[in-house]
Amino acid sequence: MRIVCIGGGPAGLTFALLMKKLDPGHDITVVERNRPYDTFGWGVVFSDATMAHLRRWDEETAGAIEAAFAHWDDIVLEFKGRSIRSGGHGFVGIGRKRLLNILQSRCESLGVKLEFDREVRDDAEFPDADLVVASDGINSVVRQKYADVFKPDIVTRPNRFIWLGTKKLYDAFTFVFERTEHGWFQAHVYKFDAETSTFIVECPEHVWLAHGLDKLDADASVAFCEQVFARHLQGARLMTNARHLRGSAWLNFQRIKCEQWWVGADQRESGHAPIVLMGDAVHTAHFAIGSGTKLALEDAIELANQFRLAGDTSPSALPALLDRYQAIRAVEVLRLQNAAWNAMEWFEVCGTRYCDPLPPEQFMYSLLTRSQRISHENLRLRDAGWLEGYERWFARHDAATPPMFTPYTLRSITLKNRVIVSPMAQYSAIDGVVGDYHLVHLGARAMGGAALVMAEMTCVSADARITKGCPGLYTDAQGDAWARIVDWVHTHSDAHIGMQLGHAGAKGATHLGWEGIDQPLDSGGWPLVSASAQQYLPGVSDWSRAMTRADMDRTLHDFVACTRRAANAGFDWLELHCAHGYLLSSFISPLTNHREDAYGGSLENRLRYPLEVFAAVRAAWPSQLPMSVRISTHDWVEGGITPADAVEIARAFKAAGADMIDCSSGQVSKDEKPIYGRMFQTPFADRVRNEAGIATIAVGAISEADHVNSIIAAGRADLCAVARPHLANPAWTLTEAARIGWKQVDWPAPYRSAKPQLEAAFDRARATGSNA
Repeated sequence: MRIVCIGGGPAGLTFALLMKKLDPGHDITVVERNRPYDTFGWGVVFSDATMAHLRRWDEETAGAIEAAFAHWDDIVLEFKGRSIRSGGHGFVGIGRKRLLNILQSRCESLGVKLEFDREVRDDAEFPDADLVVASDGINSVVRQKYADVFKPDIVTRPNRFIWLGTKKLYDAFTFVFERTEHGWFQAHVYKFDAETSTFIVECPEHVWLAHGLDKLDADASVAFCEQVFARHLQGARLMTNARHLRGSAWLNFQRIKCEQWWVGADQRESGHAPIVLMGDAVHTAHFAIGSGTKLALEDAIELANQFRLAGDTSPSALPALLDRYQAIRAVEVLRLQNAAWNAMEWFEVCGTRYCDPLPPEQFMYSLLTRSQRISHENLRLRDAGWLEGYERWFARHDAATPPMFTPYTLRSITLKNRVIVSPMAQYSAIDGVVGDYHLVHLGARAMGGAALVMAEMTCVSADARITKGCPGLYTDAQGDAWARIVDWVHTHSDAHIGMQLGHAGAKGATHLGWEGIDQPLDSGGWPLVSASAQQYLPGVSDWSRAMTRADMDRTLHDFVACTRRAANAGFDWLELHCAHGYLLSSFISPLTNHREDAYGGSLENRLRYPLEVFAAVRAAWPSQLPMSVRISTHDWVEGGITPADAVEIARAFKAAGADMIDCSSGQVSKDEKPIYGRMFQTPFADRVRNEAGIATIAVGAISEADHVNSIIAAGRADLCAVARPHLANPAWTLTEAARIGWKQVDWPAPYRSAKPQLEAAFDRARATGSNA
């Protein structure tokens, strides 16, 4: 084959040498715009796994790279006058110039043609090629030319960064944070050879502008950075790379991902060969996790591997081969890009969200787990000593305690741990009265180890119900039925029990969940009210009418009456439901509130009625008992509530006297497009907690102790509400304690004989690496 690689970075050079080694008969040319052995850039990092992969393909190249590596195991945080170190993280680094020189030399020894100092402006320059590999970087001219085929998604991120070097050597991957009068700067620092370290300085746009850095040239910017980090540099200078800094010294990171990775010959304007993208031309990963070079090398290895497996290099075979290459690589790239995105976002907001409120110990934990690839137990595998020390610090106790099992006090209530049984609709009440089913359902979960068991949304009037099976608190008989359950929980467990009050609004008068969720009743329904007239399911649901002032007064009175019954029944905790498109939520979201009076328009106005209800309920609820508010932190619809809005909503409820915000999302509009995944709503709880300054409950796809420990330890939330796992296993909390080996947890006395058996089973499973 005649192969041309446009761009002599790690991807193009590695692919060229691997293909030449695979078949010396291939005619391979790498075209590079820089001069021979004259590249720029400081250090790059990648993993031992990538090197192992390369070693299987070319021992000589891998050996030369490894001989030039700088190895380090530790991460060090320099923050608020503290230096905190954690080990077991296993990075390797090498100078970019040294890496490329090794790859260039290896290509030459194998007979790959290297053309330097040639700027390729058009793929048509290579009409005789059988395959064109476009590894021409982040500003790929090939990707731009065929953008309608590649369909690149390019997002420019807000932070500014400058990539520098220093002769000061660091023995760990070091993160340095310094506060100035205008905000925080952070530096990502790592040694990559015997005498040089990479020193990347980053800050938010507003901080960059406030310091006038947009008006400084490269030399002045470097001098500024030396001043900011003078205490850490200890007299060492920062160095620039002239080529790297041409144009602007400060850059914005661009996240690139392409829908299509290759172009067929029939899609090209000229030439008969397909073009395939590799490396930064097709995808980028933020330097916060250092995976750009890793992705480039592994692209090259996998494409060469597909040629090895195919054995057929005829033009007709190439489309299927390139499809397989894209399918395999796209999965791994997406995984790493998602992790890099999480890490990138952490650094973008840390100055406004974490630097001020978090103490150094918790800030370090948050830093280490920023990508969400490293969990609590993964940290234990990496550095058990550091994690146990952190657990002792977090628990304020001499013994290391998993954060999940630390107590939490709010007003007069102390929860024994951080786990809540979420309120989950059961649709099993009769005329709003709960019965034996609810006693068994809630009682079993109260005995299962959770600190707080929340009743499902309980309706404040008959016409506030979602379904005919929804419970209520609008009669004394309903209050008595709830009191029976509360008394049972208090008598037979050490759990607390909470009541969630709500009104279905436009989502009412529907079938039971398992008979057709959100489907309107065929008969026996009731009139619906909402902030504005609406159909939840367009063309299907019954229409609600806009509430009048009289409706609002009556409903507020209903909430207050039910609150008093909840207090009389003995509930320990009260939550006001202002989420999921129900009545109070319908006032908050602009998707459902189209009022033109004082209760519509701005967010302040849309919050007016929910805050009126909250104030009245808070006044009726005993002052010594906690009260939380469930809100939808994201409508997942353009024009709806955003996480930024959620912070303002939380601040308003905090000012009104709320103790905690329960951070859910969605279910306001059927046009929603949520992005699911494990702990997918936790970032909303994190943002509300650390920007609004109020305690939060994280909900959504939290399914194991490792999730809870990671969320609580990092300060992303104060409590975790677990729903479906509790439906599958009422004793989920006790089971997870045994799973992670935490035995200092009480079981109900009649069940204690089962405790050592379950713990032993999990002990054996951990010892053998099997699943219990």
